[in-house]
Amino acid sequence: MELERKNGEWIKSGSCDLGLRRIKVRKESVYEEEEPLSPMARMFQQPESNVYVIAMLGFKNPIDPHFLKANLVHTFLKQPRFSSVQVADEKNGGEVKWVKTKVDLDNHVKIPMVDQHMASPDQFVEDYIANLTNTQISTSIPMWDVHILNLKTCDAESTLVIRVHHSLGDGTSLMSFLISCCRKTSEPDALPSFPAAKKSRPHTGWFWKFWSVLLLAWNTLVDIWMCVATTYFLKDTQTPLKAPSRAVAFTSRRIVRRTFCVDDVILVKNATNTKVNDVVLAITQAGLSRYLNRKYGKCMGDGESWENNLPNSVRLTATLFINLRSYPGIYAIAEMVKKHSQTDWGNKIGYVLYPFKIALKDNPLDYIRDAKATMDRKKATLEAQFRLFMAKVFVRFYPTKLATFPLTTMWFSNVAGPQEEISLFGNQVTFIAPSLYGQPVALTIHIISYEKKISMVLSVDDNIIPDPYQLCDDFEEALKLVKKAVVAEGLIKK
Repeated sequence: MELERKNGEWIKSGSCDLGLRRIKVRKESVYEEEEPLSPMARMFQQPESNVYVIAMLGFKNPIDPHFLKANLVHTFLKQPRFSSVQVADEKNGGEVKWVKTKVDLDNHVKIPMVDQHMASPDQFVEDYIANLTNTQISTSIPMWDVHILNLKTCDAESTLVIRVHHSLGDGTSLMSFLISCCRKTSEPDALPSFPAAKKSRPHTGWFWKFWSVLLLAWNTLVDIWMCVATTYFLKDTQTPLKAPSRAVAFTSRRIVRRTFCVDDVILVKNATNTKVNDVVLAITQAGLSRYLNRKYGKCMGDGESWENNLPNSVRLTATLFINLRSYPGIYAIAEMVKKHSQTDWGNKIGYVLYPFKIALKDNPLDYIRDAKATMDRKKATLEAQFRLFMAKVFVRFYPTKLATFPLTTMWFSNVAGPQEEISLFGNQVTFIAPSLYGQPVALTIHIISYEKKISMVLSVDDNIIPDPYQLCDDFEEALKLVKKAVVAEGLIKK
């Protein structure tokens, strides 16, 4: 299905094959049998969670379509998932498998006509992506495409929109693969570098080891119970952020972003002896509280003096995705396409239920303390591993509610990006903004770092959240208040 713009409006053209093709898997000139889809990949194919990853990349210069296509042949088409279709094998009970096929790049590279002198190019790009989320990619071809928007916006000379069905890989796989196609602008032959994952030192002594095992077992049992309870009867509060039903998975999404200086986040992290993820979660909690308080009442004073209009008890849970790889990193394409490679391509993720405590705090640093305590608790549990196990068991053998994503208020993901400026096929990247559509929640937040910036990318159903930029403003104000509190308490020098 493609998009056309007529009389100032976007309309759909063509047709879209929404179902998996059912053919007999056989070796011939076009098809070559490969392995079946993983359980987590199949979860991303369920009708109410038919999820696509959509990533926006801004560039310093216009994109040459012919040059891009030539490079895709040596990069994207080398990755088996980008040159395979999903086929239901009738000989094996309809098991869905990856089957190698020939790729016609003309089916995957889209170049819409754009008016270079339009009044609001940024709004055009935003609307184009919003309308793209109304469509799906036919299963008769590999489920990915790229859209070239050679249009100058406020922070780029051109924008490349990459759309990939989530069954092809998770955020870590896709980001690693994309960045493996890039090079440092300072060293054109060098792969970009990512922050090294720091592992906490285990406690020494038999008592601490025994206590750690006991705590891990107890927390896991509690979280398994919460998993079942949330799935069947323990629901989130119906706030202005929550979708009333899973039907929201079929609606279009508006994707917006707000960029912060990573130095501000690191300053707060160092001053409070926490991690970047703790600070980001704290900012999110504070921003959501401000936004909901405004929705439940009226803002008072100058924006910092508020009347508390929040209900006494708001249950707001996020599905927080966890990378379960032992050694995540960036590898050369030649290594990534090897079978049984250490790169662990695929959907190697689990998820945990993260409770956001919605409240107006007198001291903004209390949001940091809440986030750290909650994340420390989530690190001492096997909840994410249990979720992946449930997917393996129930998706394949006995489909139940436990084989679907829980109906929480929002999804949340944090992906590390390159630490320095990079270029894709020789064109310098100005921003990276990944997101999703097709998920059964009205709000999804992705955090990604790039060079000296950190971005919050929001995917919203604007029928439920009509003012996503106000939510971005609240996140930005939350960071300012937390930074101001750090200075006020003397934790850093002005």
